Amino acid sequence: MKTITPEEVLNLLDANEDLNIIDVREDGEVVNGMIPGAIHMPLGEIPERFNELNPETPYIFVCHAGGRSFSACTYLEGKGFDVTNLEGGMSSWDGELEF
Repeated sequence: MKTITPEEVLNLLDANEDLNIIDVREDGEVVNGMIPGAIHMPLGEIPERFNELNPETPYIFVCHAGGRSFSACTYLEGKGFDVTNLEGGMSSWDGELEF
C-alpha cells in the first residue's frame, strides 16, 4: 500500500495540486477540523458508499493516527482503487484546517 507524509501533502496543496482526500474519522472528530478540500466519509460507511468514488481517481485517506485510513485503503485497494494512506493521520498534520 502506498503512503504519503503530511509534509508531502502540504507541499502538493501549496503547489495547488488537485488532491482527493477522504477523511474517515467520525462526526465528532471532524468538527475539530479537516484538511481543506477533504471529503468526510466515516470508515463504517465505506462499504455502502465506495460507489461514490471513481476507481480511476487517486485518493488519499486520512483518520486520526493512520489505522482506520489504513483499513479503508486495504478495503478499497482490494476493489481496484488507487489509494494512499496519510502517515500519522491528523495527529501529525501541521497544516491549515477547514471547519
